Amino acid sequence: MAEWVERKISDIGTVVGGATPSTKKPENYEGGKIAWITPKDLSTFSGRYIERGERNITEIGLKSCSTQLLPPNTVLFSSRAPIGYVAITANEVCTNQGFKSVIPNENTDPLFLFYLLKYNKDKIEGMGSGTTFKEVSGNTMKNIVVNVPTDKKVQEKIAAILGSIDDKIEENEQINNNL
Repeated sequence: MAEWVERKISDIGTVVGGATPSTKKPENYEGGKIAWITPKDLSTFSGRYIERGERNITEIGLKSCSTQLLPPNTVLFSSRAPIGYVAITANEVCTNQGFKSVIPNENTDPLFLFYLLKYNKDKIEGMGSGTTFKEVSGNTMKNIVVNVPTDKKVQEKIAAILGSIDDKIEENEQINNNL
């Protein structure tokens, strides 16, 4: 039986925030080819792997603010309005400030991390603060304690089982959409 341990999110990956280039400068968006994701993009997204959002930004837009390119297999987690939308990047993307994304370290399976964050959504949301609407800060996200198997192969097995169930759900949704 695999050993499970308590770990902070910062122990299993790097927590990264996002930003929004100025919308008053067309050169930040027009003709942009860099995928830029917002929580709104995930509001109607039901898959696990996301390639792009509604809008792209330009290289000028990327350099104009503190957003950064996130590598494939980064787990996006919306941290405000609302808290808890989760997706995995299929390719390089950047996000707005509505995310505290986690780039998994070499001992963390990205699909397992996706399910781990989904499972802990309510716990993470409960740690949010704010008066107008709740938000999870980067520091809070880094310090959330979760239980993880120490063996990455066990993480991969768990993720494979949950993934096969989601594969079937997605297949059934596709069939329903075709009908």
